[in-house]
Amino acid sequence: MKLADLSAATRQKIDKVKFDRSLEKHEGPYDWNWVFRTAEEENDLAFLTIDNRPVLLPIDPEHYANIEILRTIWSADGNSVTIFLKDTTYYSAADGIGYLAVCDKVAGAEFWLAIIYHEWFVIAPDPVFEVNKPG
Repeated sequence: MKLADLSAATRQKIDKVKFDRSLEKHEGPYDWNWVFRTAEEENDLAFLTIDNRPVLLPIDPEHYANIEILRTIWSADGNSVTIFLKDTTYYSAADGIGYLAVCDKVAGAEFWLAIIYHEWFVIAPDPVFEVNKPG
């Protein structure tokens, strides 16, 4: 699914949606219209398929091939998701640079839109947490 596939009404609805962004010391909030305006080729912006659901993150298309989803946490009603991911476009996986996104489902649509997108330093899982216990 690409941005160009959205109806004009849906596009207008999400244009003014704000999201919080913190990357390389640059902080938001930004609105989605800013992402659309600053994309080199807006029609190339695409939804990532995460857990078989379309999610729109504020990232350039050149990054898509370098994205690795580390963990997703869906709300009980499926209307929100927290995503931990790595993007090795500019950094190697060893650099430990990751991103945290929180996305909400757009009313009347079948996709999720980022409302938070922050840099996150990937920390190795600690065995003290249940999630890291074998078995």
